[in-house]
Amino acid sequence: MQNKASRTAQQVALFRALETARGHDRVFDDPLAVRFLSGGYRWLARAARVRPVGLRLSRFIDSRWPGPRPSAVARTRLIDDLVVAALRGGARQVLLLGAGYDSRAYRLPGMSRVAVFEADHPATQAVKRRLIRGAVRPERRGHVTFVPVDLLVEDLGEALLRNGFAALEPTVVVWEGVTNYLTEAAVDATLRRLADLTATGSRLVLTYVDRRVLDGVIDAGAVAGGGQAGRGAVDVRVRPGAPGRLSRRAGHAARSRHVHPGRGRPLSAAARAT
Repeated sequence: MQNKASRTAQQVALFRALETARGHDRVFDDPLAVRFLSGGYRWLARAARVRPVGLRLSRFIDSRWPGPRPSAVARTRLIDDLVVAALRGGARQVLLLGAGYDSRAYRLPGMSRVAVFEADHPATQAVKRRLIRGAVRPERRGHVTFVPVDLLVEDLGEALLRNGFAALEPTVVVWEGVTNYLTEAAVDATLRRLADLTATGSRLVLTYVDRRVLDGVIDAGAVAGGGQAGRGAVDVRVRPGAPGRLSRRAGHAARSRHVHPGRGRPLSAAARAT
């Protein structure tokens, strides 16, 4: 992902578009997801609007690559609910860390009333900004600030403050589908910076992958199309419970929710800064 947009970001957008196409019994509604797709992915998402086609397509994906699609759907809804609860609880700004093709800034209630910062790798973010300009009216995106940053080599705090992030404000941070591409040192350093930058009572919501999945001990399946996550990608070293240990060491009190990775449900943790 050095010089081009993340393929995994587009695959997650496909899963969200397929769920949105389900109609009345969908878990969430993400009308922008299809706008992030290109080529065959966009064709599949549009075909899925015919309900029998969409159901067969989802079953086919799940049979070939067990886990990633329902995991992405479940974690999307879980994080949506946690973010809305944080906003109702007084959060004044939102940080989408490693935002990918996340559209929460434009679809969740209450988001337009707070400052939203999207921090992501410059290559992926450049593509997203172009697509957002074509999909969202200017008056609906003025609350969003894009912050290009590579967490492996750049300081997150400096990048955020340079772009207007308010230090020590009540904040909700979403770190979805990113930690498994980073080293443990990078995860730890980022958590420490978040503890320094955000106010007491801020919320951090993150997902992680059990180290045994990345080491091949547990088979969690592959992302559709041979995606990066199924192969392990960057050297991550997060063990069961490690997000809690890292969070506490960095100044967070963790509340984890563990789900078996091979059953198509998300491995996630929600943490409240202390």
